[in-house]
Amino acid sequence: MGIVSDAKKATALLRKAVDSRSAVREVRRTLSHLPAHPSHHYRVAVYFADGAVNMYQMRQWYKPLAELARTWPVVVLSRSATGARALLSEDAPPVAFVPTVRDVERFIADQDIRVVLYVNQNTRNFQMFRYGRRWHVFINHGESDKMYMTTNQYKAYDYAFIAGEAARERLERVLWDYDLDRRAIQIGRPQADHYSGALPYTPDERTVVLYAPTWEGDRPSAHYGSIRSHGEALVHALLATGRHRVIYRPHPRSGVVDPAYGDANRRIIAALHAANAADPASAHVFDDGPELGWQLAAADVAIVDISAMVYDRLAADRPLIITRPADPEALIDTNGYLSACEWLDSADAGRIVAETDRVLGDDAAVARLEQWVRHYFGDTTPGAATARFHAAVDRLMDEWDHWHARTLAREDEGDDELDNDEAELDD
Repeated sequence: MGIVSDAKKATALLRKAVDSRSAVREVRRTLSHLPAHPSHHYRVAVYFADGAVNMYQMRQWYKPLAELARTWPVVVLSRSATGARALLSEDAPPVAFVPTVRDVERFIADQDIRVVLYVNQNTRNFQMFRYGRRWHVFINHGESDKMYMTTNQYKAYDYAFIAGEAARERLERVLWDYDLDRRAIQIGRPQADHYSGALPYTPDERTVVLYAPTWEGDRPSAHYGSIRSHGEALVHALLATGRHRVIYRPHPRSGVVDPAYGDANRRIIAALHAANAADPASAHVFDDGPELGWQLAAADVAIVDISAMVYDRLAADRPLIITRPADPEALIDTNGYLSACEWLDSADAGRIVAETDRVLGDDAAVARLEQWVRHYFGDTTPGAATARFHAAVDRLMDEWDHWHARTLAREDEGDDELDNDEAELDD
């Protein structure tokens, strides 16, 4: 069994290497047909060291960054060939492919980058931290109560843009000696100002249910995925009614660690196709597209795992149900919204129809939801989060000007002292 496992790993590594080499050629060919980046143009960089598998972390920022670029030009520093290939094929900001540290150095030496944004905690972020005289800012790729959201790695950044009061309280509980007042800046969720995508069906009287599970996780404490424990039962129950429409949006990494999890994912997709073949008017949706927005706005109720999708939906201020992890070792932070949410145990997954009816008709649940929306995101009036995002960047640009002026003053003082020393020697 060990020999077979080793062979599979070797094959996977070989396939990955071949794909990477192919991606490098494609990226360089694509860039050769694009205009060169103008010198000293960009003020904001988004550092992205991941490959195509984690593109979901970048995509949600495309439109907020495009809006920001009207004031402060933005470029993505892409370290991975597969990531750069994906970025260049999508509606991303301008891309600089910088696979080596030397490439990074050459590019930033030719630019005027003052703020560097990070959407994840890739270990290669530290290769960018070496460059001072610019602000390094963690913006994350979503809001949630996962343990990921309180990692001590926050301290590695000059600043963190956080969603709201809930994020602040979460960090305050866990991080020691972290100056929240100075280093954590609340911006809400600017992505919610840019919900995008067209409905792939014609609305009718059916109740629309979004089921958006996360992946299986790579360790027991992060086993939040529900596809195996809840997913098949709840999807089959909804498909059987004839009065529900299912939008199924699984995490793109579903099945990368546990093949059985991936198999369950494929069975759900097959069930949706079969239901549509039997009744084309049902228009169930398997959604693996890059755009996130229309799903959150269209669904009457959402069923999600403990993940950023909880808070993506929360920002939409619409009813939702959270799957309770089947693994008792999965860590659950019940200090925030998860202390008052609508839970779905795996044993109740087959009774999801009654659960959705209950949540949709419960006025008290709706009132609780609105309270938590304000706690997590503050003012969700359209445009309010975008304004806070821009104000936060403006603030850092002002601080950059302040520190830059101080640096120049110190250098001038040093030059004056050197001139005086030389004059004394001449005397």
